Amino acid sequence: MKSLLKSLVEIPAPPGHEKELRDFVREEIETMADEIRVDSMGNLIVRKGEVREGGKRIMIASHLDEIGLIATHIDKRGFIRFTNMGGVYPSYLLGGRVRFLDGTRGVIDVEGSGKRKKVPGLDKMYIDIGAENENQCSIDIGDVAVFDRPWLDLGKRVVSKALDDRVGVAVMVETLRKVHQSPKRTPHESWFVFSNQEEVGLRGAGPAAYQLEPDIGLAIDVTRTGDTPQGVKMDVSLGEGPAIKIRDKGMLSHPEVVDWMIDVARKHKISCQREVLERGTTDAASIQLTRGGVPSGCLSIPCRYVHSPSEMVDWDDVQQAAILLEKLLFEPFLGS
Repeated sequence: MKSLLKSLVEIPAPPGHEKELRDFVREEIETMADEIRVDSMGNLIVRKGEVREGGKRIMIASHLDEIGLIATHIDKRGFIRFTNMGGVYPSYLLGGRVRFLDGTRGVIDVEGSGKRKKVPGLDKMYIDIGAENENQCSIDIGDVAVFDRPWLDLGKRVVSKALDDRVGVAVMVETLRKVHQSPKRTPHESWFVFSNQEEVGLRGAGPAAYQLEPDIGLAIDVTRTGDTPQGVKMDVSLGEGPAIKIRDKGMLSHPEVVDWMIDVARKHKISCQREVLERGTTDAASIQLTRGGVPSGCLSIPCRYVHSPSEMVDWDDVQQAAILLEKLLFEPFLGS
């Protein structure tokens, strides 16, 4: 799964430009799917199994897209002004490198470089691709870029851009593989949705849920941690297991879904944490409000430095998340 994740993060996929990554994932899972299709939003939708006695129709979603930048203006000297695609934090940008989808690379700097004491807004920043003037600039208005940083394997922990949410994608692919290879049949009809445009408003998961009409919705995504010096105050740490979301800014998890996840984790002796996230949300918020409502929850992978060029996860947490998701799909849902 680690080599898969490395391949996933190295494919650029800012919102609305997920096709290359979607095609890669499709090739990985096509032989394991009972049904596979791409909808009009660009979501990759995969069915495994069918509802049997005691089973439910479960939608599991992780998003393909990553945060990015989009060119808004090019001045006479070839410097590129930009704005955000998703939750881009100015403090993470200065001196950083970016890669446009055509392969062009550049560095981010700011007006009055070296003179400012406070982090400026995006409107004061620019991308320098080494052009001497606007005629040498190969970038057009509307071209998009992502962070450009190499994968870093620290052994127990890995660092990369776009772990949000390629780590969720990897967990879903691994789970689908385990379900496919298992001699047992799951009682549930599982729909694995690799969604689009989550970072710009959860846009893909809602239409997918509308089509599928699931009984239960689960998002697989990252969450922040509270284990860095003077960091946010939350009881989630790297290396303590995946987190079961209770609440975030966009949703309240359904209590019966939370209880199901916790009970299955305890039954199989899987370490997990309880998550209350005060900033951010996931595809579960979009799934939950579809049609007449869907009981929903989220399985979260703890991640330091979310939405930075160097996000960090603990490999034990990733593996335990995949194990828990697999176990959930073989256990009955005892809620209403």
